[in-house]
Amino acid sequence: MGKIALLFQQARIPMDSDSDKALPPADFDALRSSILERKTHLPKRLMQVAVHALDNPDDIAFGTAASIAEAAEVQPSTLVRFAQLFGYDGFSAMQAIFRARLRDRTSSYEDRLRRLEEDDGSLSESAAILHGFVGAGHRALDALDSAIDPDAFDEAIELLAGAETIYLIAKRRSFPISSYMAYAFGKLRVRYALVGTAAGIDDEVLAMAGPKDAAFAVSFAPYASESSAQARLLASNGVPIVSLTDSALSPLVECSRMWFELVEADHAGFRSLSASMAFAMAVTVGVAEKRRRQPDKRQG
Repeated sequence: MGKIALLFQQARIPMDSDSDKALPPADFDALRSSILERKTHLPKRLMQVAVHALDNPDDIAFGTAASIAEAAEVQPSTLVRFAQLFGYDGFSAMQAIFRARLRDRTSSYEDRLRRLEEDDGSLSESAAILHGFVGAGHRALDALDSAIDPDAFDEAIELLAGAETIYLIAKRRSFPISSYMAYAFGKLRVRYALVGTAAGIDDEVLAMAGPKDAAFAVSFAPYASESSAQARLLASNGVPIVSLTDSALSPLVECSRMWFELVEADHAGFRSLSASMAFAMAVTVGVAEKRRRQPDKRQG
């Protein structure tokens, strides 16, 4: 009986060890956190997968192993190794996390419109929509007032005001912010470069940036991979970056000298840019005023 009991205990050891293994991240935010924590220690090929996954989560959700591997410039087997490193049985199990993120991230536009129809019936349809967006704007602006550290904001203004040229980076939903800043900087005679022209010369524009310049980058979920790639390129060339984003897990954070987190309120699933535009206005006017008071800072 003693030998049988010993054999039974020995047979159980691998099972107990397996049960003690850490479970893989159960959702996208947890997986992103795990990747960020371990990314700097990853081998080169796994690092490529990590960067591609964080910058292109939609592509990971929709792509095939072959197409994703090609985009990340690795072999498909590297995707499997990457997934297993974080506790998943294989790449498909990890891909399911990225697909769940898409389901959970936002409702469809049809659902959002349906929610608009369910609003207060005491107002006309159009008036209810206006009332809802005004309320969302108020909530976002109230949150902005308490979310931004004044000392950090002063430091960001100092950094940008001292730059020879301020490079503005934003894509998709964030693009109106950089467009407004370009207009305002132009009127205020602050030298800037808007990255994202119809001429398709972004690479050439970015190549002119150096350590005496600075950049202001904006990206909100789902993050534009081109914005984060451009910000990383500038950072690698010694350009200090100030960024506006909506999460500490944003791909902009790791390459930014300073970053500010701002989450817009929404109405029926539609997010406005009320607080973001207010922040952008404060940055542009703050930079211009700082340069006016310190003429030696002005280069343009």
